[in-house]
Amino acid sequence: MKKLLSLLATTSILLSGAAMAGGNHTPAEANPDLSSVTPEGNSTSSGVLKKTNAGDWMVRLRALGVVPDESGTTSIGGKVSVDNAVIPELDITYFITNKIAAELVLGTAEHTVKANGTGAGDLNVTDTWILPPTLTIQYHPFDEGNFRPYVGAGLNYTIFYNEQVNTAAVGNARFDDAIGYALQAGVDYGISEHWALNFDVKKIFLETDLSLDRGAITARNVDLDPWLIGAGISYRF
Repeated sequence: MKKLLSLLATTSILLSGAAMAGGNHTPAEANPDLSSVTPEGNSTSSGVLKKTNAGDWMVRLRALGVVPDESGTTSIGGKVSVDNAVIPELDITYFITNKIAAELVLGTAEHTVKANGTGAGDLNVTDTWILPPTLTIQYHPFDEGNFRPYVGAGLNYTIFYNEQVNTAAVGNARFDDAIGYALQAGVDYGISEHWALNFDVKKIFLETDLSLDRGAITARNVDLDPWLIGAGISYRF
């Protein structure tokens, strides 16, 4: 009888201990870490630019330095010189695939054109506005992460307008509109899901002709070949 009571007491103690352990223990899977899950169930990572998908659009706004790398001579000797300019610039990018995109660049700049070292000395020939829309096809090797470099190539069509003659020695000045090739390299660095900082460099290979209605000065095969160096912000949607 004593042995039976002792066995029952021992069994009761063991069952009580097991019940207490079961009541206080919570399996790991019952308390998952929800800190990285959105209400929709998708994981997020603060400060990471969203993954690129086909059909995405991106708009950039940059401050752009236009730096001509000009060469050419005039009919009275001397060399053609074109000054630099800084302008605001807008571009629109459409992703054809997650790594291939088309970019259209829009901006306009005013430049002063000179003929230095001519037979008549240095001439301040004309001021002209340039509208150089440029379309490039880009390759983006990374479609995830904050660091998104890219390279591109395409075509540029430059329109010259509103030329203003700066010297009485010449008549009205006119540049011929021209088509050129463009090469590009740049990078976006994500600062949030949709916003990024951007740095971009383009090289435009552009040749044009300058003529004057009095015929005193002409300049043929003038290579402008500007560098377009820009920095700004981009927004993806």
